[in-house]
Amino acid sequence: MPGNNNHSGESKAGHNLVPRHVAIIMDGNNRWARRQNVSGPAGHRAGVEAVRDVIRACRDHGVGVLTLFAFSSENWGRPLPEVRALLALFSRYLRSEVRELHKDGICLRFIGRRDRFSQRLQRLMQQSELLTQANDKATVVIAVDYGGQWDIAQAARALAEQVKAGTLDPKDIDADLLDAQISISDLPRPDLCIRTGGDARISNFMLWHFAYSELYFTNTLWPDFGELEFARALAEYSRRERRFGLREPDGLAAGVGSDA
Repeated sequence: MPGNNNHSGESKAGHNLVPRHVAIIMDGNNRWARRQNVSGPAGHRAGVEAVRDVIRACRDHGVGVLTLFAFSSENWGRPLPEVRALLALFSRYLRSEVRELHKDGICLRFIGRRDRFSQRLQRLMQQSELLTQANDKATVVIAVDYGGQWDIAQAARALAEQVKAGTLDPKDIDADLLDAQISISDLPRPDLCIRTGGDARISNFMLWHFAYSELYFTNTLWPDFGELEFARALAEYSRRERRFGLREPDGLAAGVGSDA
């Protein structure tokens, strides 16, 4: 997969100058709409334009995998008109954008539950994945009806089914086995998580995946997050020292569970 390749040299801090995988929590569409004195759906439509810009920026900077938090498990609790507008926009996005992504050699994947979506939307998602599955220029992952706790629970459930079937001994379960059941386990873990909109939390997004991800928070609302803002996030990432629990220069391991 494209995300497994290095796209740059190593920095002095000991990691790739350009992250292989960037995950983004796209926050601020409604606040942007209020500031612009337009409807909430107009804010979400503006957010789609930002998606186009960031996909282009990933291509220009050599980022191999981009994961976007589009619709969380908790978003079902929003007002029904907003939920309907979000799902309609998602449907329109798939109908209008997937062929362009395919022409650009981008593989499109989805993570999260699908059974709560309409049959029509489920078919669109499946068709989009089938159309683009052989593409290898980059990968875009869209998280819909997704929650990090759900992801870990479904991974644990899969291992429990193996134990029940007698094909797995409980004492053999370890982090690696659980990791193999987590969504997009075949892709590199996110090196960088960006959250727009000013909040400094990850809101139940990719809890397992973010164990050692760098976090970048910006006050910029998602519809205003363009290629320049993306470049700033990458520049900040390039200055980070990623130790993964170790410390330099003496090479001594830090305390268990510490990244200090």
